[in-house]
Amino acid sequence: MHDPRLDRLAEVLVRYSVGVRKDDLVIITGNAVTEPGLAAVYREVLAAGGYPWVRIQSERCRELLIRHGSRAQLVHTSPFDEFPVTKAQVYIALWGEENTRNLSTADPAKQALATQARKPILKAIMTREAKPPGHPDRIRWVGTQYPTNAAAQDAEMSLAEYADFVFTAGKLDQRDPVGAWRRLGVAQQRLADFLGKRREMHIRTPQGTDLRLGIEGRHWENCCGHANFPDGEVFTGPLEDATEGVVKFSFPAVTSGREVLDVRLVFKAGRVVEASAGKNEEFLFQMLDQDRGARTLGELALGTNYAIRRFTRNTLFDEKIGGTCHLALGAAYPKTGGKNQSALHWDMVCDLRQGGTVAVDGRIISRNGRFLNAQWPR
Repeated sequence: MHDPRLDRLAEVLVRYSVGVRKDDLVIITGNAVTEPGLAAVYREVLAAGGYPWVRIQSERCRELLIRHGSRAQLVHTSPFDEFPVTKAQVYIALWGEENTRNLSTADPAKQALATQARKPILKAIMTREAKPPGHPDRIRWVGTQYPTNAAAQDAEMSLAEYADFVFTAGKLDQRDPVGAWRRLGVAQQRLADFLGKRREMHIRTPQGTDLRLGIEGRHWENCCGHANFPDGEVFTGPLEDATEGVVKFSFPAVTSGREVLDVRLVFKAGRVVEASAGKNEEFLFQMLDQDRGARTLGELALGTNYAIRRFTRNTLFDEKIGGTCHLALGAAYPKTGGKNQSALHWDMVCDLRQGGTVAVDGRIISRNGRFLNAQWPR
């Protein structure tokens, strides 16, 4: 049975998030399990006057590549993957899998190699996204979660409960979801403007995080539904050589079908100099050592979506939880002023709601996951 909320999601994605215009070339991609969502987006792109092109990906083929591919095959970037992201004006991704753990027993060294094939794709999208609005080479992109049984199981919910969670996080339960995102955008812009004039952020938690990050001269992005959806964060690329201290992440770090528990990182002069994990530590090391940029932060962000309250083992939602911060190892977004390059971009989340503080230039701006300024996100 078709869920009519998919039509509403497609309308918000196409009309608001990426603003498809007449004659836009639009890539729509997702695994086979997301096909109902792909069809809803396809129909909406047609209605907007764009030219949609659908690419359905295969979980099974990806697994076969990781398990049986040679080194040359693993690091190969197919021109069939590279060409569309250099030509399209819009890229829309629906994320969803039948089995989120199908690579849990794969060789972590081969998984690290396979991420290298994504490096030119990631760089092309980030570079094109950084172009100013109206630039002919700029790409507008958005990615969203399609509700699947696998994701629901990871979140320890029924499929119906998880679908409600997904659509509520995207404000699709509200009468005017676009208006709700715009209001959040106003509050986030006030926060971003404040942070853009500051030099240093200091994050502390009773659980062991004590981290200082240089932010002087960097631009803070206001994420209100135009890229990741659902959204709700402000982020920047911290100074590459100015991260000092220790961070202990509250939630499992999930990527490439692996769940890494109790990640603890120590930074000196911007680089990870010590790392540990309670589970899948070898995988963590392989990710950190895959290229020169993987041990440097490419992103620092504060989560502002207070409609998301629980951990679901899905970074799209977990990094947006109101009252958290997240750090991404690896590639920086050029639009923030960040310069770090890597095939890796791995977000890890730290919960601030149990005694955490965020201070900027010596002044506390958030305590227990709540901003002290009433004009910032609530």
